[in-house]
Amino acid sequence: AVFEPVGDWLRARAYQQAGESFTDAVRRESLTAREKVAALDASTLGKIGIRGKDARTFLNRVYTNAWSKLAPGKARYGLMLGEDGMVMDDGTTWRLSENDFLLTTTMTNAAKVMVWLEELLQLRWQDLRVHVTSVTDQWAAVSIAGPKARDIIAACLEHPPFISNENLPFMGVAETKLKGGIDCLIARISFSGELAYEIYV
Repeated sequence: AVFEPVGDWLRARAYQQAGESFTDAVRRESLTAREKVAALDASTLGKIGIRGKDARTFLNRVYTNAWSKLAPGKARYGLMLGEDGMVMDDGTTWRLSENDFLLTTTMTNAAKVMVWLEELLQLRWQDLRVHVTSVTDQWAAVSIAGPKARDIIAACLEHPPFISNENLPFMGVAETKLKGGIDCLIARISFSGELAYEIYV
C-alpha cells in the first residue's frame, strides 16, 4: 500500500500493482467499487458514545440539522460548526436506543471534536444530562461498498436475510451477529454513491 498520514493514523491511499502508476491504481480501485465490491478499513474514524436523557437536545445544538425525530435504529449525516461558524467536522450519528447514540467523526478531527463536546457540556450547557465517551479504540470497522456488497456481507452473517433492503433500509442501523456468534453493528451508509455498509465489531 501507499500510505498517507491522517490524524494519528496511517491510511492506505491505494494498492499499486506491479508496473501500475498511482493514478492507475486509484482508477482501478474506484472502478472495482462501482462494478463489483471494495473494502475500506474505517477503524480510524473517530467514534464517540453519547448517552443520557438530554442526548437529542445536545445533538440538536452541536449539529446544523435536527435530531429530535431520529428514530432508534436510524443514522443521520450531520455538519458540526465551530465557534467561527465554519464547518469543523462532518460524520454520521447512529441512534442505537432511546438515549444511546454513536457519533462518528473524520479521522483527523476525532480528538478536536471530543474536546469541543466536553467543553460545551462542562462550561456552557452544564444543565444537560449527557455523557460523552471516546470509543474510537473500542470499535474496529470496515466499509463494504459496491453492487455486490450485500452478497458479501450476507455470506458473513449468521442470519443472511437480515441484510435485505426491507430489514436494513438506507441509513438503517442494527445489531446482529457475524458467523461464529460475533456481535456487530451494521449501518447502511454510503459515501461512494454505491450500495454500502459499515460493520463495527
